[in-house]
Amino acid sequence: MSITTDNESGQARVAVITGGSRGIGNQVARKLAAEGLAVVVVYGGNKAAADDTVKEIREAGGQAITAQADVADENDMAAVFDLAEQTFGGIDVVVNAAGRMVLSTLAELDLKVLDEMHRTNIRGTFVVSQQAVRRLRPGGALINFSSSVVGLAFPRYSGYAASKGAVEAMTLILAREMRGRDITVNVVAPGPTATDLLYDNNTEENLTRLAAAPPLERLGTAEDITAVVAFLASHEGHWVNGQVIRANGGAI
Repeated sequence: MSITTDNESGQARVAVITGGSRGIGNQVARKLAAEGLAVVVVYGGNKAAADDTVKEIREAGGQAITAQADVADENDMAAVFDLAEQTFGGIDVVVNAAGRMVLSTLAELDLKVLDEMHRTNIRGTFVVSQQAVRRLRPGGALINFSSSVVGLAFPRYSGYAASKGAVEAMTLILAREMRGRDITVNVVAPGPTATDLLYDNNTEENLTRLAAAPPLERLGTAEDITAVVAFLASHEGHWVNGQVIRANGGAI
C-alpha cells in the first residue's frame, strides 16, 4: 500500500498531524512521512519531542516541520494551517490525534477537569475539523480519534467517553456535509493501546484486565493504529467514508 501518489495539483501530498509529539500521533507522523508525505507535527507543550521527530524524519530523507498550537484555539489552528500551506503548498490529510484523558467515577470527577478535557477533546476536534474541511484539497482525508471505550463502557471513563461520543457524532455528520467535495471523513476508535496516555492513567491491575479483554489477548500498539490511519489517508482507502473504525483487537 502506498500513499505517495501526487494530488491533482501535481505536488507531493501534505499531512497535518495534531498530537504529533507523543503516542499514536507521533507514530502517525513517522508513518506518513515514511510513506512520502510532507508532515506538519503539531504539538501542545512537548517541543523537544516534536523537534526530535522532525529531525529523525529529515535524516531519513523526509519533509517535516513542527508547529506549536492549542488545538481548541481557532487562531492557533488557523496559523498552523496557514504555515502548512505556505511551506508545502496545500493540505491533503489531517489527522487529529490530540487528546486528553482523565479517569474518575462520575460522582467524583472535578467539573473543572471535565471542562478542560472536553475543551481539548470536543472543542479541539471541532476547531481542527473546521480548519481541515476549509483547507483540504480534493482527494483529501480527515481522520479524527475516538475511543472504543464509547462502546465498552468501562467504569471511571464517563467523562472521557462522553467527549469521544461527541467526536463520533460530529465527525459522521461532517462526512455527509462534505458531499461533492471528494473528501473523506472518518473516525478511528482504538481500544486500549500501549502508550503513555494509557500507562499514566491506569494501575498495573487495570492494565492486565484491559490486555485480557480482546480475543487477541494483548494491548494494541501504536503501530496497529497507525496502519489503519495510513490506509484511511491513502488513495486505496478513499472509498471508506463516514465510518467509525474500532481498532481494538475484537474487544466488544
